[in-house]
Amino acid sequence: MRRAACPGSFDPITNGHLDIIVRASRLFDEVVVAVSINKNKATLFTVEERMELVRQAVRDHPQAPSNVLVDSSHGLIVDFCRAKGAQSIVKGLRAVSDFDYELQMAQMNNSLAGVETFFMSTNPQYAFLSSSLVKEVARYGGDVSGLVPDGVLKRLRERLAD
Repeated sequence: MRRAACPGSFDPITNGHLDIIVRASRLFDEVVVAVSINKNKATLFTVEERMELVRQAVRDHPQAPSNVLVDSSHGLIVDFCRAKGAQSIVKGLRAVSDFDYELQMAQMNNSLAGVETFFMSTNPQYAFLSSSLVKEVARYGGDVSGLVPDGVLKRLRERLAD
């Protein structure tokens, strides 16, 4: 079975993330979305909330793939890959600036565990999109509909209204 991990903080998942996950699901038998836990990073949503938002986004997608699983990840992604039996990592690249860092990570992951990284170019309509930018725009009352799945938009508005 060809299994790939798709790691990220997904705080929150954006339409750009979702596009990469859905496209990866067509290439691999199974895609395990690894929602990262980083105790040093302040997140808007808990890991459990982020996992549920990813599950809901995948479920609600018009081409909802049935081969996507969601789990939490803490520590090295190669350890997660070993535990889940994933031979590959899928990463989306928005710009050349992403490539420098991601290439180093891919080479390190390969040297540590022989895990291959596949880079997918982001759909141009999402090339500017990041979770950080979505949160910042939403905090100041900007319209982020069309940038995140509908379920995420609802939860984002609720969270920021508190």
